[in-house]
Amino acid sequence: MTTYLHSKQPITTQLSTQLQKQQHEARNSLLKIVGGIMYLARQGNAFRGHDSKEGNLHQLMIYKAEDDAEFNSWLQRGNNFTSPKILNEIIKIIGNKIVYDIVKEILSLPLIQYSLIIDGTQDAAGVEQESFCLRFIDKNLQPREEFIGLYQVTSTTGENIASAAKDVLLRLNLPLSQLRGQAYDGAANMSGRMQGVQAHLKKEQPLAVYVHCGPHCINLITQAACASSTIIRDAIHLVHELGVLFHQSMKFRAIFATIAKSDHTAPYTSLKPLCPTRWTVRTPAIRSVLNQYHSVLAATEEMAQSSMMDVAAKASGLHEKFLRGNTLLGLLLAEDVMSMLEELNISLQQRRQTTSGMLAAVEHVKRGILEKRSEGHFGQLYMRASQVVTSVSLQPIKMPHVRMPPKRFTGPAMQHQHHTAQDYYRVQYFGTLDTVVTQCSERFSQEGLQRLQKLENIVITGKMDTLINEYPELDAMSLDIQLKMFKANYPSTSLSEVAEILKGMTPEVRHLFREVEALLRLVMVVPASSAEAERSFSALRRLKTWLRTSMMQTRLNNLAVCHVHQDKLDALDRRQICQRFVEMNGERLRTFGAFI
Repeated sequence: MTTYLHSKQPITTQLSTQLQKQQHEARNSLLKIVGGIMYLARQGNAFRGHDSKEGNLHQLMIYKAEDDAEFNSWLQRGNNFTSPKILNEIIKIIGNKIVYDIVKEILSLPLIQYSLIIDGTQDAAGVEQESFCLRFIDKNLQPREEFIGLYQVTSTTGENIASAAKDVLLRLNLPLSQLRGQAYDGAANMSGRMQGVQAHLKKEQPLAVYVHCGPHCINLITQAACASSTIIRDAIHLVHELGVLFHQSMKFRAIFATIAKSDHTAPYTSLKPLCPTRWTVRTPAIRSVLNQYHSVLAATEEMAQSSMMDVAAKASGLHEKFLRGNTLLGLLLAEDVMSMLEELNISLQQRRQTTSGMLAAVEHVKRGILEKRSEGHFGQLYMRASQVVTSVSLQPIKMPHVRMPPKRFTGPAMQHQHHTAQDYYRVQYFGTLDTVVTQCSERFSQEGLQRLQKLENIVITGKMDTLINEYPELDAMSLDIQLKMFKANYPSTSLSEVAEILKGMTPEVRHLFREVEALLRLVMVVPASSAEAERSFSALRRLKTWLRTSMMQTRLNNLAVCHVHQDKLDALDRRQICQRFVEMNGERLRTFGAFI
């Protein structure tokens, strides 16, 4: 009080100066709190523990206040700006800002076209979560796939998920009339022709082409190929059982590591089970066993002498199976077939993969599989297996016992019998290759892909099709003229070449081919896979663990957006976030003032 009385400045000025100082201190403190929230959200860490004072945010703020007396003093005042309610509000502002920027970019494009990617899973609390992603072509003609949130649904029927999808698009102010593609898995509630999500959305937007996710198709093809041959099926199952034993028994793990590391013929790698949710681990698991086959035999034999009854019995059974030459041959055949399919699966999971690129990659794999269907190729595989059988002293490769069919089925004719094991397993191997080729042809001859193939042919050949008339964003007459000019000046054989040519044009020349660009965007905007939604499930598992099952849906959704879009989170201006926060309440404006 004495300071104010003896000051030469009027009391109103002194009060204003003091208020500005308090607001400046409060703004700096809030910026630190928001920075801490963004850091924890980016890393996917929990904010609070069983006691709020033991939580990560509280401890982080204490650390930040060590060298900041003003911030430390502000924290000691007992304000509630780190309470759960405030945290949820700030996290929501940050998540909404990231999603808003994604949608703003789509709406700023010269031609609004986008596709929808949806996939579902259950979180740690058993709640069904649907992941929604958008695909669009940016101004540089680059495909972009962006995660926009996790949404809880009451039921997983096609109608209910489709209603949720329409609600999401409505909230984001994205017109359903511009939806041009859909990519889901093959589940009936998603892909069903009558009651699936794609069917319900097509009723309102017939131009929304549905594509069955490419990696899902390859996984189904791989499963069908493995099931078509008993020797491959049994060998893969043994690899899985061995991997399970390796991960369940610490003693077996130590025994195998000691034996494998002492064997310098091959580098040591752990044994892996076959994960049902990861489709590209089969070939590495098989190779790990093949490269360390002698160590597997030695480790299972030693483990079979253990006093642990269950584990010893399992190791003994596996040792007996791996001593058979048939198992080794099955592993070699499985690796030969599955390696190409898994490489294709990895390729199709790229964010910038297009449907045309997917079809081209599938055709390359089909040709590679057909090249394997020769006597010489199988002979090399069989000879390699025979050499390993001899060097490791395994049981010889032999045919299984073949039961004679009843005479009422064969009559007086003699049943065909293979003379050698090589002849018998060659038939099985060729059958597996035929299964792969047939499945590829069937699963990638979808109606939506055929439509996109026609549109692509228009871009590549310049020959018009009546299909163009179905799209309101395309002017058939102008497109015909522009395509002829384009093909005359810029010969091209693929969509990627057309995209590169358009990107290299000056704005004036590029505008001359605006209809060609619109058609190119239309073909490229349809996603080839739902891998982006699958990636968000990894973020979900990191965020909602069994220790955080009480997390509310709104917080989970916004944290998932922040955690997935780490680059966009880093680019946010904290002052804008703080300004949005204080504008929601008059009391906050008086406390903090204006940030910008």
